[in-house]
Amino acid sequence: MKLKLHHINLSTNNVAGMDHFYRDVLGLKTETEGLPVLEKKKGYDGDVAFVSDGHIQTHLAQKDLQVGFRTGHIVNPLERGHIAYRTDDLAAFKAHLEEKGIAYSDWDETAVAGWQQIFFYDPDGNIIEVHEITR
Repeated sequence: MKLKLHHINLSTNNVAGMDHFYRDVLGLKTETEGLPVLEKKKGYDGDVAFVSDGHIQTHLAQKDLQVGFRTGHIVNPLERGHIAYRTDDLAAFKAHLEEKGIAYSDWDETAVAGWQQIFFYDPDGNIIEVHEITR
């Protein structure tokens, strides 16, 4: 059960402005490789811009305070953003969280086709995603 930092998601009400800032000021490039296929009909249909430093993606996602209610999930990863790790064995990682007594919200493929995702909180309330590619 290996984890690797995959992306940082910043939730915003200004996707275009954030995209411009991260490309113009920080010099990040528009990401075109390995992008998630968003499931726009399953609860979240917001705009997202994708930038990268060549190693780690930054997802600039339209803030959505209601997506948890629409999807029936407790953790809303689009309220304030999240940090995401990719794993090669999500089932083992879920068992690990359960052993540690950490509650998580299992989004399965609700948001992204071909990605099984879970979301949970760290001790300060920051949202963490762990996902596995299924396709």
